[in-house]
Amino acid sequence: MLPTENRLRRREDFATAVRRGRRAGRPLLVVHLRSGATDPHAPGESAPLTRAGFVVSKAVGGAVVRNQVKRRLRHLMRDRLTELPPGSLVVVRALPGAGDADHAQLARDLDAALQRLLGGGAR
Repeated sequence: MLPTENRLRRREDFATAVRRGRRAGRPLLVVHLRSGATDPHAPGESAPLTRAGFVVSKAVGGAVVRNQVKRRLRHLMRDRLTELPPGSLVVVRALPGAGDADHAQLARDLDAALQRLLGGGAR
């Protein structure tokens, strides 16, 4: 599970990642990345944490399906936080097909989107 300190919770943080970050779309999800953003709410001079948030609408499915997709995405992001620059804000928006996808398909789309955002993939 994704640690609490690595989760996006504030509406402003979601908006910052979506409006000011880069975007990569895949068939099952869209990933927004705001690289190296500093957290104005963090006290002290500690290194800023990479934080991730998830948007799963009713178009994905019922409550059970949406929660299952969110759990899968949180698990996948936990393993990928170290690949992202410190202080990054990531928003993963699940598209309607994500409800029918299995874990491997979500992982493949997430990896492809992150690789593209981090400069490893062509347009």
